[in-house]
Amino acid sequence: MTDERPADDADAPRIVSGWGRSPRSAARVVHASNPDELAMAVKAAGPRGAIARGLGASYGDAAMNAGGTVVCSTDVSGLLELDNVAGTARVLAGTSIADLLRAIVPQGWFVPVTPGTKYVTIGGAIAADVHGKDHHATGSLGAHVRSMVLALPDGTRRTLTPHEHPDEFWATCGGMGLTGTVIEATIDLHPIETSLLVVDSDRVPDLDTLLALLSEGGRRYRYSVAWIDVLARGRSLGRAVLTQGDFATVAAVPTRRVRGGHPLAYSPPPTVTAPDAVPSGLLSRPSIRAFNELWYRKAPRRRRDELQSIDKFFYPLDMVRDWNRLYGRKGFLQWQCLVPFGDEDVLREIVEAIADHQAPSPVSVLKYFGEADPGPLSFPGPGWTLTLDVPTGTGGLGPLLDQLDRRVLDVGGRLYLAKESRMRPELVPAMYPRLDEWRAVRDRMDPDRRMASDLARRLDLLG
Repeated sequence: MTDERPADDADAPRIVSGWGRSPRSAARVVHASNPDELAMAVKAAGPRGAIARGLGASYGDAAMNAGGTVVCSTDVSGLLELDNVAGTARVLAGTSIADLLRAIVPQGWFVPVTPGTKYVTIGGAIAADVHGKDHHATGSLGAHVRSMVLALPDGTRRTLTPHEHPDEFWATCGGMGLTGTVIEATIDLHPIETSLLVVDSDRVPDLDTLLALLSEGGRRYRYSVAWIDVLARGRSLGRAVLTQGDFATVAAVPTRRVRGGHPLAYSPPPTVTAPDAVPSGLLSRPSIRAFNELWYRKAPRRRRDELQSIDKFFYPLDMVRDWNRLYGRKGFLQWQCLVPFGDEDVLREIVEAIADHQAPSPVSVLKYFGEADPGPLSFPGPGWTLTLDVPTGTGGLGPLLDQLDRRVLDVGGRLYLAKESRMRPELVPAMYPRLDEWRAVRDRMDPDRRMASDLARRLDLLG
């Protein structure tokens, strides 16, 4: 979420929030203009420390630092090297996935992992160890980082790889920016023949059918995701729209679909911007129930081999810039959990509890994960992941989510720190049993604890 700059004093505290627009806190915001400034910014911070911030796509308070310094990295951006032989890209940390795609897609490459928005920086994506629709096939981003240059809080730089300094490397992947500041990274790329995807869609009547189709599809599709109607109950519990696919080969694309004769042509579509002033009741239970019904009914019952653009398949929400404004000034929160395989009955309990509460969520997604990264704080692991976006003013939301947290914990699941904004701190060590291991590595990297964030304080991550 963008922050608010006082017109008369660039050094005055500014109000900062995450993508959910709640909570908010005031911090001194510093814009680094080059790698050297980015590397040294934490050393110059005051007693409340500093945290790096990219495009503000983390939903909660991971890139906020009340009373301290927030270091904005977005001006430290650019593709430094594209190695078409090795299939790698060396990029500065403030580079967005959107900008990277413009450079690499016409050359026959795609990012190895992408979240549901392209408006995230590479540095932020590493800090959150982001995952995508292909985790079951390719894992999280950390598995595709060949090396990174990390600025420690004293300004010194260290090159980390999975093989050299592996403890520090994996503490940083998923470490929520608390081990240091990523300056640049070299990542593996995924080769593609065209900029189109071949997509199969199914309108799925219930949760059991959905889980079966996802499990079966994982053996055939690189990318899988389901929009799920969490307000549906009874026989329709967990009804969904499932989309699965992979990049199209040149042979699979009709000549008429090849722009200007270039199968790798890539031009993101124009976007519209959500209004800043939205009535607080716009996303109410009745309106979201009506939206969910319409979205489900308009989906095809069964469609095969549809050609979709990168933006339509991966980034549908990005078509509306600042879509978080639609939740009103009070904002919203996203709750994302991991439920291990074998505990599908608990996943059903969770979906039933949300449906019974009628928690109004128009953007609810179900995916499934493959093997976990070695990072102690990396979120994904073998199992199902469910997300829901709910307006913060929803009645009874706190007790409902506390109940769901406990059920997730009961089966050895966890919540995603990059999306989290309200969980109880005592749950973190149980959800992330390697927390003490991460703390020990982090304290070696930052013995004076200059890296700090609202998330770290709220959840007592540093111990």
